[in-house]
Amino acid sequence: MTTRIDEPFFPEGAAIVVGGSGGIGREICRCLADLGADVALTYRNNADAAAQVQNMIEQSGRKAYTGALNVADGEATKAFIDAVAEQFSRVHTVVFASGANFRLAYLADIDPDEWARTITGDLTGFFNVTKAAIPHLRKGGGGSFVALTSAALVRHSPKDILSTAPKAGIEALIRAIAREEGRFNIRANAVAVGAIDGGLMDRVWEQVSPEFGQAMRSNTSLKRLGTPREVADATVYLASSRASFITGQSLTLDGGYSV
Repeated sequence: MTTRIDEPFFPEGAAIVVGGSGGIGREICRCLADLGADVALTYRNNADAAAQVQNMIEQSGRKAYTGALNVADGEATKAFIDAVAEQFSRVHTVVFASGANFRLAYLADIDPDEWARTITGDLTGFFNVTKAAIPHLRKGGGGSFVALTSAALVRHSPKDILSTAPKAGIEALIRAIAREEGRFNIRANAVAVGAIDGGLMDRVWEQVSPEFGQAMRSNTSLKRLGTPREVADATVYLASSRASFITGQSLTLDGGYSV
């Protein structure tokens, strides 16, 4: 089935943005609402930021739903997604814009407990989200997953393994969903994010020198950092009906850093 240009970007129901209270998640919520989607978003600790995003969505004329969630808790994740499906009748989109806190470290210097916490908070968290959401997307006649991963999967950055290892696993899950769930009209894609002025990169900037930050800018083909809105635009495009024949792909959004 082809998509006509005058068809809506999203069907009736809700888009879920895991990590919607963050800098990039907020912009994804904004884009979804601007294109006519009702949005359910999660936050981990910052209830005030989540409330601001909810208010923004509602002011745009769309419905919003907010909940605190630790995606490492499988039961809590299922309860949240079930509640969204009950309130909005359908879940058509799931965006995973969350990420575990991590520090920059060489592989040889990582503590096994730190490794386990990172994998649980990110990779296992995404598994929990997909496990809970797939039945609802099937029931609704299909839908889309989009996960934010890392451009360092294309060009490895030293000391970045605590970010890239779980993101590599997430991209493997994305391909599995695309291959196995396509028969149910479920698509799955990733946006591999490079150096961004905001979002999870804020945690990186706190750990590096100004000179390192400038080097990252200089090493991109476009000689600048990306913006949360640019990540949101790519993410929402892949989630929407305009990308209806795209699945199992990873779009590298890094300003040409990996070229």
